[in-house]
Amino acid sequence: MSLLLFWLFATIMLIGAVAVIAFRNPVSSALAMVTSFVGLAALFIGLSAFFVGVIQILVYSGAIMVLFLFIIMLLDLKDEKRRSDSLAPLAAGLVLVAVFFIQLVGVLSHKLPYQTAPPLDKAVFAAAADGYKEGKDKVPTKISKSLESGQLPDIHLIGRTLFTEYNLPLQILGVLLLVSTVGVVTLSRKSAAND
Repeated sequence: MSLLLFWLFATIMLIGAVAVIAFRNPVSSALAMVTSFVGLAALFIGLSAFFVGVIQILVYSGAIMVLFLFIIMLLDLKDEKRRSDSLAPLAAGLVLVAVFFIQLVGVLSHKLPYQTAPPLDKAVFAAAADGYKEGKDKVPTKISKSLESGQLPDIHLIGRTLFTEYNLPLQILGVLLLVSTVGVVTLSRKSAAND
């Protein structure tokens, strides 16, 4: 990724993050968070983490933010009213910003040697391919074929791990999201009936 694109997407992400806090309308804040997520996804894609970037767009910018907007619309949140001007929250916020800035300068000033990813070794891939063949006959799968050809099938490996080793937590998470959505709809209907 070129330095110009990095700074462009980092700026988009930071402007979206600041807008989340600055806007008083909850819907505007949620849409600003989508902007921040899109900038973050572009940074992931610039780092050649294509799967993470696409998942960032699909899951966070798509599903999660639609759920947030759905909840905001159902709860009928109004614009935040201006509070009395007090110096204590402003002073606490400035102290936090200063602490984070000092931490950021400390991290960025520490020089690390330039590290690159190790080269992909075809012999290691070929040896790992045997673990992904199925059955007693060792029938080749898509993962083992990719490994034998010297490619890293990262999306297939993530999918296989997710749906074999972590299938139960994935199903529990889906049920929790469904229950929360049904709960929001039920609560909004009760509040609408009371009004």
